[in-house]
Amino acid sequence: MLKKLPGAIRAAFPHTIPVLTGFLFLGMAYGILMSGRGFGWPWILLTSAVVFAGALQFVGISLLTSVFDPLYAFLIALSVNARHLFYGISMLEKLSGTGRVKPYLIFGMCDETFSILCATEPPPNVDRRAFMLAVTLLNQSYWVLGSVAGGLIGPRLTFDTYGIDFVMTAFFVVIFLNQWRAQKNHSPALIGLGASAVSLLIFGADNFIIPAMILIVVCLTIFRRQLSKEVAD
Repeated sequence: MLKKLPGAIRAAFPHTIPVLTGFLFLGMAYGILMSGRGFGWPWILLTSAVVFAGALQFVGISLLTSVFDPLYAFLIALSVNARHLFYGISMLEKLSGTGRVKPYLIFGMCDETFSILCATEPPPNVDRRAFMLAVTLLNQSYWVLGSVAGGLIGPRLTFDTYGIDFVMTAFFVVIFLNQWRAQKNHSPALIGLGASAVSLLIFGADNFIIPAMILIVVCLTIFRRQLSKEVAD
């Protein structure tokens, strides 16, 4: 496997360039925020290498700096990253036969890695398992590199970094708009927006995420057949 990895990295790198540009900036924002809360770069390196959860790491900053509530932390983590359950199911066939690297491929699965592995086949002369490992390694390394860079830069910044955490919100807005433009059926998106708005009005800004996620799942389950029919049409 190690002998095949350099060639796989060369084949995988062009497919990960968009992830490189995005993860470097998002990772730097995370590192700057963490350094602003008093965490040094070794802690930032540890969290990005061990947690590697993107949006959840931004949420985790407040969890790390407030009174620890294990149940709340668990529910937040589940609601933010519940989509990975569906990733895992859809990747069962691709991950079969990956042997000893399978646990890392499962751990390193993120939105961007999932997209690349689903849409891209390795060149004929590149081992499939090594290619999947290369994509996963490269994408995580971009995030870790950006995070550590932000952690090193953060203490040296002389301007007010208040509001930099909005970068993650902006990132998800862009993803939402791209998905809206790419899909003809907007019913699931409208359900998500409606459920979030209702939960926000009822539970307030600090407590609406979990109820919103539950309401979205319930609505999508109830209207599943109708939505599937609309997609087929």
